[in-house]
Amino acid sequence: MNEQSSDLRETVRQRYAAAATTVMEGAAACCGSGPTAVEVDANFGSGLYDADERAGLPAEAVAASLGCGNPTAVAELRDGDRVLDLGSGGGIDVLLSARRVGPTGKAYGLDMTEEMLALALANAEKAGARNVEFLKGSIEAIPLPANTIDVVISNCVINLSVDKPAVFAEMFRVLRPGGRIGISDVVADDALTSAQRAERGDYVGCIAGALSFAEYRAGLEAAGFTDVGITPTHAVADGMHSAIVRATKAATTATGPGAPAAHAADGSCCGVSACCTPAEEAVDPAVGIDEAKSAAGCGCTS
Repeated sequence: MNEQSSDLRETVRQRYAAAATTVMEGAAACCGSGPTAVEVDANFGSGLYDADERAGLPAEAVAASLGCGNPTAVAELRDGDRVLDLGSGGGIDVLLSARRVGPTGKAYGLDMTEEMLALALANAEKAGARNVEFLKGSIEAIPLPANTIDVVISNCVINLSVDKPAVFAEMFRVLRPGGRIGISDVVADDALTSAQRAERGDYVGCIAGALSFAEYRAGLEAAGFTDVGITPTHAVADGMHSAIVRATKAATTATGPGAPAAHAADGSCCGVSACCTPAEEAVDPAVGIDEAKSAAGCGCTS
């Protein structure tokens, strides 16, 4: 990673760490006023979720919502699905996914920000969610085995990545054949120049620069996805849109070393239960899951 990319990633990390800290400090304040919601305009945040979806969720999960859509509403989650949320933040989409997939399914959240992971773990505990796991790592190097996830979701995070082709390739890798994505993200009109996107992107928080519709489609198709659909939902700035992105990893009937492994009876992926982040431990994306679990002595309660 070059110095500029490293600086951009650190800027993103600091922004989300500050958001998590704002929520947690508000929740800990006196007078029973509850957590302090992160300030966003009407195009972002918890207002994009229906009231019945927010009902029953910890107030801190709702307050920390920074997304530009509601991916769980379009991902067509089913009982027993294994769902991965890229950039899971305070955990709102993980908790909603866990409800939808039921006790036989599982919802994973991946985030690089320790403060957000701590907040998400606290929210999962408050919600009593047992079919969730939170992983520490980057969305460009997902710390899960290949062919193990049924659905990948994300909420206004991929636009922040400094290496979007890597994100698309990683999504494709971890999905099982026949798996799918249901993503909310900020996408730019094809006519906007890079300079215009950068200017507008600064306003909507797309620090690393949103892709255009054509670039997004081309990137997913280059990674191997089919049935790509990108549907704008509402404008977030001039020429910039919140959009629902759907795509599929083609199903195969292959057998042998490249075939997807079955989910184990103990609820793990391919016999591996990825290490979550209770206490201080988390999976380092540079280390294999088995090695990380062994070294850290992780024990998930999910």
